[in-house]
Amino acid sequence: MKSVFLRYVFLWVTLQLIAVPATVLNCCEGDILLLLDSSGSIANYEFSHLLFFAADLLRPFSLGRGHVRVGLLQVGTDPHLEFGLDVHSNQETLQSAMQGVRQLKGDTNTEEALSVALELLTETDVKVPKILLWLTDGVQPGDVDRPMSELKTRGVSVLIVSTVHGNYQVLKRVVTPPLESHLYSVDIDNIDIITEDLRKAIIEIIRAERLRVVDLTSHSAVLQWRPVLSQDSGYYELWYKSVSKPGREIRRTLTGDSSRAELKNLQPDTTYTASLRPESNQAVFNTLSVTFTTFPDVLSPAVVYLSDHGPHQIRVSWGPLQPARVQRYTVEYGAIPSSHVRTVTLSRQKNSTLLTGLEPGTQYLVTVTALQVDGKERAMSVRACTLAEALPALIDLQLEPVKQRDLEVEEMQVKWQAYQGGLRGYWIKWETEKPHSASSSMYLPPSSRSTRLTHLAPNSRVCVSPIYSSGRGDGLCCTATTHRDSSQWG
Repeated sequence: MKSVFLRYVFLWVTLQLIAVPATVLNCCEGDILLLLDSSGSIANYEFSHLLFFAADLLRPFSLGRGHVRVGLLQVGTDPHLEFGLDVHSNQETLQSAMQGVRQLKGDTNTEEALSVALELLTETDVKVPKILLWLTDGVQPGDVDRPMSELKTRGVSVLIVSTVHGNYQVLKRVVTPPLESHLYSVDIDNIDIITEDLRKAIIEIIRAERLRVVDLTSHSAVLQWRPVLSQDSGYYELWYKSVSKPGREIRRTLTGDSSRAELKNLQPDTTYTASLRPESNQAVFNTLSVTFTTFPDVLSPAVVYLSDHGPHQIRVSWGPLQPARVQRYTVEYGAIPSSHVRTVTLSRQKNSTLLTGLEPGTQYLVTVTALQVDGKERAMSVRACTLAEALPALIDLQLEPVKQRDLEVEEMQVKWQAYQGGLRGYWIKWETEKPHSASSSMYLPPSSRSTRLTHLAPNSRVCVSPIYSSGRGDGLCCTATTHRDSSQWG
């Protein structure tokens, strides 16, 4: 019964190809790799619905090189490549192959599957948009942040469809923005309601004819497009202007082998429109357009942060680095409230320096100043604290019985050694026996190296700590055994 149902559904999907608009079929060029959760956490019912959904989602696209390539990678205990990106060049074979997919079961080893996905999507030098479409229940997705980040760094767009019981927080972290069109959490019985929206999101990424802004700052923008000309077949006309000043239009002519252009000397926080028209005697092409808004102007230093804290050093860094707009940087620092200020001058290529020779446990005021190319200055100050210096510990401590009677020690010699730099004295503490068991202590000058203690309580702990100008160092303790002719360390 289940087999008949599967065939019916896939037959219905195939028949729908007749009604597909031609404008959709030939709209796009790119690679789509389906990452299908096939583990044991997915019920047979859910697995079948995910397959039907994927088949319906992909049916409008023309397949093969120069159009859309589709691959299917299953997630289980071990990843299984059902078919690669170059296998299917038409919808008939793709739909038939998806009808024959069988669930793997087993564990959800998504991390290993993502390693295979990275290799599949980046093994070619062909510069087309690439999409990883992850179909999952989202249960125990594993440590996917790092491999997903690497995929996105390599230019792969990550889109996700999850059933409602998935780990939404993890999925939200790894999906490629915007979340509203690239991340869907839906009940499996109603999954078909997102088909059109997700297909539109995919088309937006792999649409062949479009002008994209791939890098944007406050003063520049980089445009990119799918090349449709060669160096000998024509050229591109590019023009752009500010929306608020439509009369000032800038035009450029680009060679036919161009696929990107950088627009410079733009105004910050300004909306621009840019248009690109391929010119050729061999064919007529549409004019592509894009609208974008530059970032607000940010002058360095806009942020100052501290790291590598130590008793005698602090690293100060700042950003953004703007070598084209800054002549040099000056870092001034001084202890608070001291009036003595030290200065470090750095080139415009530097955005970090290590301040050394500082006093431990001290608060400093650090000011970073940028001298701009127009002669103006911009400064930012922060407060920084060095770490307190670790005080030297006592080097050695020994107890020796001096006077004893009837196997009872009446007097104990205490000897010690310590570092002498900055030493102010010693603090000694022990337990006495008479008149009743109590704790006693005394302070000795830095010249002392030993002392004698009497009337020690049985098994008394004797502790000696060095005292320095900035505090007490770590001491040592020994247990004095008074009931026999011996002493021992504790």
